[in-house]
Amino acid sequence: MADNRIHMENKQLEYHDLIEKMTLEEKTSLLSGQNFWNTKPVIRLGIPSIMLTDGPHGLRKQGGKADHLGLNKSIPATCFPTASALANSWDAELLEYIGTCLGEEAAAEGINVLLGPALNIKRNPLCGRNFEYFSEDPFLSGKLAAAMIRGIQSQGVSACPKHFAVNSQEIRRMVIDEVADERALREIYLEGFRYAVLEGKPMTLMSSYNRVNGVYANENEHLLQDILYGEWKFDGVVVTDWGGENDRVSGLAAGNQLEMPFSGGETDREVLEAVRAGKLSEVLLDERIDSLLRLIFQTKRESQVLKPELKQKHHEAAREAARRSAVLVKNEKGLLPLAAHTRVAVIGDFAKIPRFQGAGSSLIVPTQLDSALYALMQTELNIVGYESGFRRRGGKSTAKQHRAVALAARADVALVFIGLDEGSEAEGIDRTHLRLPENQIELLNALRPACGKIVAIFSGGAPVEPHWAADVDAALLGYLGGQAGGGAIADLVCGKAAPSGKLAETYPNAYADVPSARDYPGKELTAEHRESIFVGYRYYDTAQESVAWPFGFGLTYTTFAYEDIAFEDGEVQVTIRNTGTRAGEEIAQLYISK
Repeated sequence: MADNRIHMENKQLEYHDLIEKMTLEEKTSLLSGQNFWNTKPVIRLGIPSIMLTDGPHGLRKQGGKADHLGLNKSIPATCFPTASALANSWDAELLEYIGTCLGEEAAAEGINVLLGPALNIKRNPLCGRNFEYFSEDPFLSGKLAAAMIRGIQSQGVSACPKHFAVNSQEIRRMVIDEVADERALREIYLEGFRYAVLEGKPMTLMSSYNRVNGVYANENEHLLQDILYGEWKFDGVVVTDWGGENDRVSGLAAGNQLEMPFSGGETDREVLEAVRAGKLSEVLLDERIDSLLRLIFQTKRESQVLKPELKQKHHEAAREAARRSAVLVKNEKGLLPLAAHTRVAVIGDFAKIPRFQGAGSSLIVPTQLDSALYALMQTELNIVGYESGFRRRGGKSTAKQHRAVALAARADVALVFIGLDEGSEAEGIDRTHLRLPENQIELLNALRPACGKIVAIFSGGAPVEPHWAADVDAALLGYLGGQAGGGAIADLVCGKAAPSGKLAETYPNAYADVPSARDYPGKELTAEHRESIFVGYRYYDTAQESVAWPFGFGLTYTTFAYEDIAFEDGEVQVTIRNTGTRAGEEIAQLYISK
């Protein structure tokens, strides 16, 4: 006898009449993909196939051979800054606009579901996929994700926040058991999703590969039934991560409606047999089908051509987003912005060949790509030359270093582009340490005697240990700025715009200071979250542990004064006054604790 929980008792099915016409075989066919990106149609009843595709900061629609790690080519699309960069803007309006741009491109390509945003918590800076995630803070993550969801869905495309839940690492992600206490679950790992669901109202949501407290996320009744459907009243479709189904009948009963990609009909037959054997309620099955039909018909669309003017508009939006997401963390004696005609040596491979995104399922083929070197050459700076300075993928090169030092000796300022290479941050792997590559540190040390002023521009999706910053006069964290990030860096260096980003994560002095360092990535198949709620700044503040650059930190080219601070009836009022000589923007932050 079936004893399956239904997440909304006595629910009136929106597509009751259509469901009554379906055979049991037709119902079960809707529960898994037809191929890598599409669901199955029911042609007899006019139920179309829909298409799902990545990703969180750009469209990855594959026209040919499909894969889930970005190994095969996809159509060109605007590559916006990654979530780790966008979060530094702290700007929900900006995120909603970027979401609208993503929705426009998805709609033009006939996409029904865009797989993003990703908003897992940055428990540990070594997680290889942190570039896809917003923050160590669930409130900031959730607010920004909700804004992006609203933007995407304004174009009739479903957003799909992911990965629900506690997807804290890439190593052993398919089987790892993330063990966390209920308070940590509620306050840290689920809170961002709660904001995303309640304020963004996504039509779909993706479950994660991992287990949570012993049960796979895609069949975890506590996560899906008790919290997502029960407390948050989510009425959309839960889809597995690609290949993330385990026990299909248990997953469906828990509330995971759609298995992706295709299963060759195997899991459809499992569901069919479970219903016929009375192990799965057909009433529950109809409810799951009703949610799927709502998604299918609400996002039904035809492909069209994206207007050329929109492509340029989106590129400009990507540049603005990159400008607002960069964070200035050091600026001795107001070195930046550089004055016109300053003699500048541009050094570092990342200046010429941008590191603008991470690797994996979010990998975008950009519509165009701006290098910082080219953008700087269009300014009034006197660019005296360029040298790569180091091998991008590591290893010593004395010749490259010597040429860079010789070039720097001819300049007033050396702009040195440092960072992490493409193999350092990727889906499916975690970093093994928090250090900047040794050859880049050696280059900075060698440049100091040759050039009086050094500005470092960092490209990467997550923190590195900050010891290198002691050898530079100014440091700008560009993160992974998308296809227009090079132009944005030039704008900031020259003062066309002022940095306004604030860090959405903490930069520790050393990896040993990270609260989860001893327990990451876990032993064998278990990752214990012994730090509980003390993730990121919650730990550093409580433990009074010094850090390099704290959460919420960021400099600009002017100064601000906070005046007339008042608290009344649960509201805080403050007057913020620009006390400097340049225009700038300030992000006001309020922290409350017991």
